[in-house]
Amino acid sequence: MILTIDVGNTNITCGVFEGDEIVASFRITTKMPRTSDEYGMILGNLLEQNEIKPSDIKDAIICSVVPNVMHSLQGGLIKYFHITPIVVEAGIKTGIRIVTTNPQQIGADRIADAVGAYEIYGGPVLVIDFGTATTYDFIDEKGAFLGGITAPGIRISAKALWEDAAKLPEIEIKKPANILGKDTITSMQSGLVFGQIGQTEYIINKVKEEVGLSNIKTVVTGGLGRIIANETSAIDVYDPNLTLKGIYLVYKKQNRKV
Repeated sequence: MILTIDVGNTNITCGVFEGDEIVASFRITTKMPRTSDEYGMILGNLLEQNEIKPSDIKDAIICSVVPNVMHSLQGGLIKYFHITPIVVEAGIKTGIRIVTTNPQQIGADRIADAVGAYEIYGGPVLVIDFGTATTYDFIDEKGAFLGGITAPGIRISAKALWEDAAKLPEIEIKKPANILGKDTITSMQSGLVFGQIGQTEYIINKVKEEVGLSNIKTVVTGGLGRIIANETSAIDVYDPNLTLKGIYLVYKKQNRKV
């Protein structure tokens, strides 16, 4: 079994692959500082809760956008699992050619999303990840990463509302029954969700216009992606495990003996 780890700004998402199938997945909060012992124990306990023996994990790969957790996380894997994980970083074999001004500035999570979207769904493809930030990345039919868009995530926008406007409360992010809110909470939900739908549809259309293609497949991932994907015909596929699948596909390209 292979352990794939996606370290995001909000959560660390882990997936266990047996063959090409995900047999378990779980999340850990990112923002709490932890030692290597804590990471080792937490990962071991969560695996056992999913009826997986830690000794069944034969290798691991990490994709991270949070550098300051890497030392402890890697240390936990080395100490408790006796594994030195692969890290998705500049120079690693991915099968995606990054055609941007500075390829090293592209986040590891975006590379994993690009690999997953292109290899599973084909190109040209626009992959949208509704995470802490909302990212849109275009990969052409030959597997070239041509560029992307970065926007505030839905939770960032929501947090800005209730932290910077004194009378606005913290709310659940969900689609209200109507676009015209009847009270403060539903008006905020409307602005957040319908605003994100509008942004998504506009950016998809503008990308298609700029690259001169109408047959671009749109693939969405990320925790809040389901809300948006269910509300617009501009999105073709919602794949909640796309990033983990992409990380695993990158792992397979390394041809590491386990």
